[in-house]
Amino acid sequence: MRRFAFLALAACFAPRAAHGQDARAQLLAIADSALAAISRGDVVAFTDLMIPEAVLYPTREVNGAPAYVVRTREQQRTTPFRGTITERGWNGEARVAGRTATVWLPYDLYIDGTWSHCGVDTFLFVQTASGWKISAMTWSVEQPPVCPKHPQGPPK
Repeated sequence: MRRFAFLALAACFAPRAAHGQDARAQLLAIADSALAAISRGDVVAFTDLMIPEAVLYPTREVNGAPAYVVRTREQQRTTPFRGTITERGWNGEARVAGRTATVWLPYDLYIDGTWSHCGVDTFLFVQTASGWKISAMTWSVEQPPVCPKHPQGPPK
């Protein structure tokens, strides 16, 4: 009887574990799509990955003090990227809790082929009727050794 109860219990949780892995893979793919859209200079594709109420918070240091800017999805959607950007992420981590999730993604960024900075992109997601969407994004703007450059070296 105990063995049957254990097997029944394990069967209940197996689909949930598979669903969690699938969700994490989907979230990392969306984060990768966001960086690909940025690298193409496509603000519409980038902001299409977001809910209408999404906000973005780039953070950096200004005159030795922490600083951030707040941008709405609409502000980002109507602001073209400056220069030709190559943004690459690696070793992303996704966590899922019900219908919310996060992705932590180290990145480096080049503008017009020249090193600019590195940092971490953090994405907050909500699950909508049409799938996972970015609800907020924040990123750090740093220089090594605070953050590493891409393990494959400069983009080719």
